[in-house]
Amino acid sequence: MKTLKLSLHQSLALVAGLLGILALVAGNPYKGNTATMNVKELGLLVEKETDHISVEELADWLIQGKADSRLIDVRSEKEFAEYHIPSAENIPVGSLFDAELMRNEKLLLYSEGGIHAAQAWFLLKAQQFKHVYILRDGLAEWKDKILFPSISDSASSEETLAFEKRKFVSNYFGGTPMSGTSSVSQTKQLAVPKIQMPSGVPSPTGSPKKKKKEGC
Repeated sequence: MKTLKLSLHQSLALVAGLLGILALVAGNPYKGNTATMNVKELGLLVEKETDHISVEELADWLIQGKADSRLIDVRSEKEFAEYHIPSAENIPVGSLFDAELMRNEKLLLYSEGGIHAAQAWFLLKAQQFKHVYILRDGLAEWKDKILFPSISDSASSEETLAFEKRKFVSNYFGGTPMSGTSSVSQTKQLAVPKIQMPSGVPSPTGSPKKKKKEGC
């Protein structure tokens, strides 16, 4: 069966459409909880990508030990156990509102490709979480650009220079930089590195943090 691959914009648009239909046919989808959605505001955020973080930015933050956000992996426990980005904690989409997330903290969400992270983003935005971000293209992009970066034999001097930095980042996270024409086929055969925290990266908890006092 062929897998349909959507861009992050398409994923967000799909989720917005589904939530809109749900609101029309079921009224308040959160029943006892308050859910408010400013469609215009959400549309602008999607268009401008102001709530998107690239894998390169995340890798740089982790290397620098920047810890001003919670990195949330919304995939299943099984997928999380097989591999996850260093410092991430596992909160599947269905458990988001049992995890005692705080509205005054910065949350960075990711899934395998982006659809589930986009769903979680919309749900949290509807619940007035203001500082919610999405890792652009998710774990798939992390593997392609951070763990297994590649460069062709015909790369320019500028591309080669940039690749040297990507090699350092890849090695830092236990990845395997590749070069040459066989790099594409090699990528499919490489296994993700064992879950081991790079030196300097805050230890992952693997489970939601305890609730803190919310501020303004």
